[in-house]
Amino acid sequence: MKLSKHHLFIVFFLLNIPIQAQEKTFKIHTIAFYNLENLFDAIDDPKKLDEYSPIMEIKTNREDVYKKKIKNMARVIADIGFDTSKNSPSIIGLCEIENKIVLEDLVNDTSLIKKDYGIIHFEGPDVRGIDVALLFQKKAFIPLNSSTFELKIYDNENQKRIYTRDQLLVSGQLEGELIHIMANHWPSRRGGESRSKTKRIAAAKLNKHIIDSLQNNNPYAKIFVMGDLNDNPTNSSIKKVLKAKEKKSKVGLKGIYNPFTKFYKNGLGTTAYRDSWSLFDQIMITKPLIDKNYDSFRFYKAGIYNKNYLITKKGKYKGYPLRSFSNGSFNNGFSDHFPVYLQVIKKVSLP
Repeated sequence: MKLSKHHLFIVFFLLNIPIQAQEKTFKIHTIAFYNLENLFDAIDDPKKLDEYSPIMEIKTNREDVYKKKIKNMARVIADIGFDTSKNSPSIIGLCEIENKIVLEDLVNDTSLIKKDYGIIHFEGPDVRGIDVALLFQKKAFIPLNSSTFELKIYDNENQKRIYTRDQLLVSGQLEGELIHIMANHWPSRRGGESRSKTKRIAAAKLNKHIIDSLQNNNPYAKIFVMGDLNDNPTNSSIKKVLKAKEKKSKVGLKGIYNPFTKFYKNGLGTTAYRDSWSLFDQIMITKPLIDKNYDSFRFYKAGIYNKNYLITKKGKYKGYPLRSFSNGSFNNGFSDHFPVYLQVIKKVSLP
């Protein structure tokens, strides 16, 4: 059977050779998020409770452990999305990082230094000192504005302020096209999912406020909401507060699409506990990114980056993410979370 140009486009697209059809080619960028599982330096900061970080429990060769942890994290970041894009992520949100020093060490690792990553980081109020941050390849993305939004939440019993991670907003140009990135690390489930639920509801409401502000300025704003949300795609914070939809056809003008809902319903996750998978790490997008006109950047696909080398091979936690630390020692692993990513593509005319 003779293939039409349309059929050839599909074959080329799936085989990941130059994406061409009807004298058109497509540019592709990976946008990712990764919880780096306690990427702390080896020095005790008296202004933070960083002594409770796993690396501080290691009494000998702590600096060597830190260097290996950096190298392992850089290796993963370099790999995310490479199979399709032949490049590392153009933009990646990170959480569970201690300070700008660890980010500088990360981007200067041999796996990443040629990518020339820029760093966006603000010191946050979290009592342990863990923050969110954004890395971006300078050749692809130009940040125009960056700011943080404080999440004010209180203990249910004594109404004492709980100091948690700020929410990071970065607006900039991806190859000249304005996009907005929100990086999150919502409050944990410590004390139980039900008892801690109100904290994540509050985090989602702050997210919604930021999104609404961007969309009030431009209903067609291209917004990426990413993070370790400590909730699954079907929880109230995401489904009812953000109103994120599983199906593209259900997304209205100012709506949000969550491509990770299907993964979760199919039993996939990014982190495991007591033989149960959770999909806390997600990237959601607003409607303009799912339109079908590829003259500007549009959503192509999403994924959980769970390559074989990131998975525990044996023992009690076989099949879980191969984490860095456990029982006061370094496992030479990576993180207790798998990274997540999505890719956007844009049609470009050939000369």
